[in-house]
Amino acid sequence: GMNAAVRAVVRMGIYVNAKVYFIYEGYQGMVDGGDNIVEVSWESVSSILQVGGTVIGSARCKSFRTREGRLQAALNLVRRGITNLCVIGGDGSLTGANLFREEWSGLLEELAQKGKIDAEAVKKYAYLNIVGMVGSIDNDFCGTDMTIGTDSALHRIIEVVDAIMTTAQSHQRTFVLEVMGRHCGYLALVSALACGADWVFIPEYPPEEGWEDTMCVKLSENRARKKRLNIIIVAEGAIDCHNKPITSEKVKDLVVQRLGFDTRVTILGHVQRGGTPSAFDRILASRMGVEAVLALLEATPDTPACVVSLSGNQAVRLPLMECVQMTQEVQKAMDEGRFLEAVRLRGRSFENNLNTYKLLSNKRPDAELPKTNFNVAVLNVGAPAAGMNAAVRAAVRVGITEGHKIFAVIDGFEGFARGKIKEISWGDVGGWTGQGGSILGTKRTLPAKYLEKIAEQMRTNNINALMVIGGFEAYLGLLELSAAREKYDEFCVPMVMVPATVSNNVPGSDFSIGADTALNTITDTCDRIKQSASGTKRRVFIIETMGGYCGYLANMGGLAAGADAAYIFEEQFDIRELQANVEHLTEKMKTSIQRGLVLRNENCNENYTTDFIYQLYSEEGKGVFDCRKNVLGHMQQGGAPSPFDRNFGTKISAKAMQWISKKLKETYRKGKVFANTDDSVCLLGMRRRKLVFQPVVELKSETDFVHRIPKEQWWLKLRPLMKILAKYKTSYDVSDSGQLEHVAMLPKEAETGAI
Repeated sequence: GMNAAVRAVVRMGIYVNAKVYFIYEGYQGMVDGGDNIVEVSWESVSSILQVGGTVIGSARCKSFRTREGRLQAALNLVRRGITNLCVIGGDGSLTGANLFREEWSGLLEELAQKGKIDAEAVKKYAYLNIVGMVGSIDNDFCGTDMTIGTDSALHRIIEVVDAIMTTAQSHQRTFVLEVMGRHCGYLALVSALACGADWVFIPEYPPEEGWEDTMCVKLSENRARKKRLNIIIVAEGAIDCHNKPITSEKVKDLVVQRLGFDTRVTILGHVQRGGTPSAFDRILASRMGVEAVLALLEATPDTPACVVSLSGNQAVRLPLMECVQMTQEVQKAMDEGRFLEAVRLRGRSFENNLNTYKLLSNKRPDAELPKTNFNVAVLNVGAPAAGMNAAVRAAVRVGITEGHKIFAVIDGFEGFARGKIKEISWGDVGGWTGQGGSILGTKRTLPAKYLEKIAEQMRTNNINALMVIGGFEAYLGLLELSAAREKYDEFCVPMVMVPATVSNNVPGSDFSIGADTALNTITDTCDRIKQSASGTKRRVFIIETMGGYCGYLANMGGLAAGADAAYIFEEQFDIRELQANVEHLTEKMKTSIQRGLVLRNENCNENYTTDFIYQLYSEEGKGVFDCRKNVLGHMQQGGAPSPFDRNFGTKISAKAMQWISKKLKETYRKGKVFANTDDSVCLLGMRRRKLVFQPVVELKSETDFVHRIPKEQWWLKLRPLMKILAKYKTSYDVSDSGQLEHVAMLPKEAETGAI
C-alpha cells in the first residue's frame, strides 16, 4: 500500500501547485543526496497502484542516526528548497523524522557557520514541517486503527491458511503456522479470528501457567468431536508468562510428544510483506496521502509533527510523539510483565479482537453453561454475500455461550414459513469462517405474504428472538415484521439485523459484510484489465459493476484501481460530462500513459447504458483509442471472504447476539418474552467511529425506498479524491479532513471499521 500513498502525495501535491520530490532509499538517500532526490511529475507515479513494496525504495540508515548525517541531509534539502517532508514508515522512521525537525534550526545555523549556506537561506528555510503515515504490516502503532500494509499482510496469511486447511482436512493433520510480529500480535490474533484457529500465541497475552496441558486437552477434544484438522497460530515474538519465547518448533514438539498427532510447521516469513496491495490498503493509503498533503499545507512552526491515520472510518491527525510514546509504553508494559496493561494500551480494537477470539474459540463444558431457556433463530435474507457464514458462526457460538438454544432457518423468510428450521450446535459451524456465499441458504423473499405461517413457526418452535443477517431485504423484512406486531403477538420479541450485502446500501451503516470482498474482486479484475490495456496501448476499458442503485462499488473500485472515471446514480451526469471524459482520455493518450479505465454502476442511468457509453467512446475516440467493455456480474458475490469481511462479520454478529441476550432479560415478564417497543427491533451498524444499535423505524426517514439506498452516504465525500488522482480539476472539500487530536483522548468507544 506504500505505493498508493506515494502516488496520492505526488498527485495531490501537484494538484495544489507544489513541487514534489522523491527521496530514494529512505534516509540514506537524503544523506547521500545527488540523484537520490529527484523532482517528479504526474506520470512518474502511473501504474504503481497495484505494485507491492515501494517504488522509491527504503533502507535502514546508520548515518542518519549521527548528527553529521543529519547535517548533510539538511544541506541536501535546503539546496533544493525542500521544507516539507512526508515520511512513510514505522515508529523508528517517524521518531527519526521528529528529531530531525527539532534539530533543524540548529543544523541550518551550523551549515551557515561552515559557510555552506548563506544567512538568507537560514531565514528563508527556517522551519521544517513533517507529516507521517504509518506503513507497517504489524499494525503496531498506537493511535492508528489500521496501518498501511496490514490488510494486505492478512490477505497473504488467510490465502495460506485456506490452502493449508484443505490439505490438513484430507490428512487429519495439525498445522502450526508462524506469522510475523516480533513485538505485536495483531496479525496472529486477527488471522486466528479469521480462520477459527484452535489456539493462538501472541506477545501481549501470554498463556497461563500450565498452558501445555490445557492446549493438548483442547486439541484432543476437538479431534474427538470429529474435527479433522487443528490450526495453531504463533506470532514470531510469542512468549510465556516468564517472558521466555514460545517457538513454533516447541509447540510442534509438544503436540507430537503428548498427543502423537501428525504435525507440520509452516513459517510464512516474508510472503506476508509481498504481493499486490488489497483494495482496503489502496483506499486507506490514498486517503492518507491526500490528508498528509493537506496537513503539510496547514502546518505552522507551532503545530507538532503529526501522523495522519484512520479512526474507525474517520481521518484523524495525531501528534507524532504522543503516538510513539504510547507505542513504547506497550513494549515497556510487556517487558515488565504487565500484560493486561499492554493489551489495553494497544487500543480498543485490539482488545475487542482478543475478547471475541476467546469467546468463540473455547467451548465451555455443557455443565458450566448457563441455561436461559430462550430460543433464538438466525437467518440469512437477500443475495449471498461473502462473510455471512462467519457472522452465523459467531452468532451461534456466542448464543450458546450465553445459554440460549440457537435455531438455524434455511432459505430466509420463505424457508421460515415452510418450517425449514432446526437447532444448530457449536460444532455444526466449525470451519465456516472461510466459506463464501451462504451455507444456510438465502432468499430475497419478504415476509409480508407469509406472516401467518411465520408466526405459526415461531409459536411451534417457541422462538424468543430473531437475528437476521442480510441486505436491504432484511431491513425491509424487519420493518414488515415490526408493523405486524399489532396483529401477531409472536413478533413481539427482540429482533436485530446485521448488514450483509455486496452493494453496501443498507441505511444506518457505513459498511456491510461482503462489500470488501466484492471490492477486492473488482480491483483484481481491473488490475488484470489494465495490464491487458497497457500491452495493446491506446485502449479504454468500460467496466460495469454491481450495486443496484448504490455507487459504492463503482466509486471505491475506481479509487482502488486508479480509474479515469466512475459513473454512479448518486451523482447525475449528462452528455456534456461524457464528452468531457472522452476529451480527457484523448489528452491522456498523448502522454506516456496510453490506457484508460472507466467504471459504471449497473443502474447509474437507464439511458446511458454500458453499451451506450461503450459505443459513444468508440465513436468519439476513433483514431485515438479503441474500446472494450466488460460486465463483471455475479463473480462479485462469490469467492472466499476477505479478512476484513470475516472479522467484521464475526465481531458485529457477536455484539448483536449479546444485545439479544440483554433485551431478552429486559423483556421477560411473567414467564414469557414480550417486546413491542421500537427499540426492540434494531439494526447494528458501523457509524464513523463506533458500532451503534438503531431502531429500524427511525432509519425510515434516512432511506430512499424507491432506489433502495440511504439518502446520505459517507463515501460520496471521497468522489473528488478519485477525480483529483485522475487529473480532473475539482474542488476538494477539506471540512472532513482530520483535526489534530490527542492520543490519550481518542474516544474510548472507537470501534474499528478497520479490522
